[in-house]
This record gives sequence, structure tokens and C-alpha cells, in this order.
Amino acid sequence: MVQPNTAVSHGWPDEPIPLAPETAPVPEYTSGSLGDLLPTLVAGQGVPGFDARIAELTPADRNCVFLIDGLGWEQIKAHPDEAPYLTSLLGTSRGGTGRPVTAGFPATTATSLASVGTGRPPGTHGLPGYTVRNPETGELMNQLRWKPWTAPHVWQPYPTVFQLAHEAGIHAAQVSSPIFEQTPLTKVALSGGTFHGRLSGEERMDFAAEQLAAGDRSLVYTYYSELDGAGHRFGIDSDAWRGQLMFVDRLVQRLAEQLPPRSALYVTADHGMVDIPFDEQHRIDFDEDWELRAGVALLGGEGRARHVYAVPGAQADVLTCWREVVGEQFWVASRDEAIALGWFGDEVDERVYGRIGDVVAAAHDDVAITASVNEPHESAMVGMHGSMTPAEQLVPLLEVRS
Repeated sequence: MVQPNTAVSHGWPDEPIPLAPETAPVPEYTSGSLGDLLPTLVAGQGVPGFDARIAELTPADRNCVFLIDGLGWEQIKAHPDEAPYLTSLLGTSRGGTGRPVTAGFPATTATSLASVGTGRPPGTHGLPGYTVRNPETGELMNQLRWKPWTAPHVWQPYPTVFQLAHEAGIHAAQVSSPIFEQTPLTKVALSGGTFHGRLSGEERMDFAAEQLAAGDRSLVYTYYSELDGAGHRFGIDSDAWRGQLMFVDRLVQRLAEQLPPRSALYVTADHGMVDIPFDEQHRIDFDEDWELRAGVALLGGEGRARHVYAVPGAQADVLTCWREVVGEQFWVASRDEAIALGWFGDEVDERVYGRIGDVVAAAHDDVAITASVNEPHESAMVGMHGSMTPAEQLVPLLEVRS
């Protein structure tokens, strides 16, 4: 006789338990994220209207930020032989605490660069993903390539920190590849002061040091993208990626050795990266999965950080389905849940609300939701990023002072 309240096993497998959205490690907005860096630096230079948000940093008259695309904290720690100089600086990160900062969600280039340049989280600056829906047109907007064309300063109306610093008398400059000078992303995220295009990494380091010395108070930004490109194409477990890391290590040392007096160099990144194996276990093809497609009008974001836009009236069903199908491997939240949990920062502007997916899915495991038909280029990538895992989210804030 079966006693009351006694569980009976029928040999059936347990129902999968979806990951709770509230267990996702939310970025350290307002105190230790990429968007807090420039406001902290210019506050120390006396620019009005800014506070020192990253409490561990000490003011300097001349500040240089070298952002290396794709250089995650965990990737540096895993490659001491390829990056001896960077490794030697790990203890200096975040004001000598030896701790990283967080990129922000999603951990992707367009979002992170906008956070760096505006000093605002994604929910405010309005670039909350690789591709997001434009509520005005209903189309997906690629915020890295800026397609289809959208008026840049309507999409992101806030002034950059560089602009405000320049107006306050700081010598502000960006030193990067010439191809980025006129891009809409540069205009809305990194404009202000002067842009100087230099082709090679060595030229950028040398000219960044010159620009740093050009003012009694200076704010200089320089950038290198090829490490990220090697990771996407070949993976972070490839010789090509390791070769790029070795080159980056030398670039950082080259710049550090040229710092003028009263300078601080901060080496950081927009995100880390993980390699995703090419098999059905690790790559779920949205274009071939009828359950995930049901009720979905548009699929935005990228493989490890998806914005899912439902057809009208199907939002609840899409959320339920996504939790059932991928909820063990992804944190899956409704738009309002993700906002309330602070995934995009403490606030979300009204103009940004509709850009966020009805459902937001962030990868927990080494898995991606690809779209082989509609996103063939992105689906072919080895290395990916976007989510809130440490490998993607944690980035260095290495420091050298003169």
C-alpha cells in the first residue's frame, strides 16, 4: 500500500528544470563595468558632471584607454606564455586589486563600444545587441554594420564622454584604423576631439603616446580589432589567435614604454570569447528547429545572446517554448524580466524598450543558437561571445603609470 505523500518512481526521466533568469550574473553596472571607465577618468581630470564610479582608480592628468577587441580576462590568464607582458600586469587590474571589470550585456562589440564612449549602460544608450528590432520600422537593425541605415544621433542621442571632455578643455583624441573614422558607430559612441587614422598597430601605439603628451590634460583612446577577428574565424584555441595575442602583448608594451609623465594607461576589452564545437549538441539551428521558430517574427542578437521578437499575441507562448527547449542551457527571460533583473542596466529608456526582444536568451553552457540560412556568416564562426559567462563577460582593466 502506498502511503500518502510518498513519491512514486515510474522510471521516467525527470522533467528538465530551466535555469532561473535571476541566477544570471548581472554586470557590475555603475561601479565596475566598461561604461564606468571614462566617467571615472574624466571625473579625476575635473570635467564637471561626472563621478568616480570605479572607486579603485586613482586620478591622472593624462589617461589613455587601449581597447583590444576580444581580449577577455580568462583568455589572458590561460595564455601566460603568449602574453608575458599582459600577464605581468594582471595584478594591476582595477586599481591594483587584481580584479576584472564586466563588459555589460550583451558582451558584444557595438554594445560595449557604445557603453565605453557614452559612459552609459545598454538600456540607456540604446545599442542593446548585435542586431535588434527597430520599433519604428519593424526591421532588424545591425548596430555594428549600421544596416539598414538609421539616423545615428536619433538612434543614440546622448553626447559622448569625449565630446564633454573636449568641451571642458581636455585634449581628446582617438587613434584607430582609418576605416572607422566615418562609421555611424564611431559617430555615436567615440566621437569628440580629433580622430587620427593609423594603419598599423605600431603606428597607433606611437601616435597614441604623442597625443597623450599633446595636452596637460589628455584623454586618448586607441583600438585593435584583429585579435577578435582571429578568434571568430579560427577560435581561441588556434595558432592564429595565439599569434595575434603575442602581437597584442608587444603592442601594449610598446605603448607603455612611451608614456609621457603624469600618465595612466588602461588596457581593456569589449568582451571575451568561447569556442563552440560544430555539432548538433553545441549548435542549435533556429532555421531548422520548428519549435523555436513557432510564433517568432524576428530573431535578433547573436548566437549566445538572442533577442526573440514574437508575432503579436504570441509572446507568452514563445517564452514558454524557449524555456522548455533551451532553458537548461540558456537563461531565458521575458523582456520585462530581463529589464527588472538589470540585464541592460538600472534603467531602460522608453525609446530602447521595443528594441529589446520579447524574449531574451543568454547562453549558460558552451552552446549557441545559430541561424544557418539567415545568418550564414555568423553561423560559421568558431569563436563566439555575447552572454554573461565569465569567459565572455570579464575583461581586464590593466594599468601602467608613468
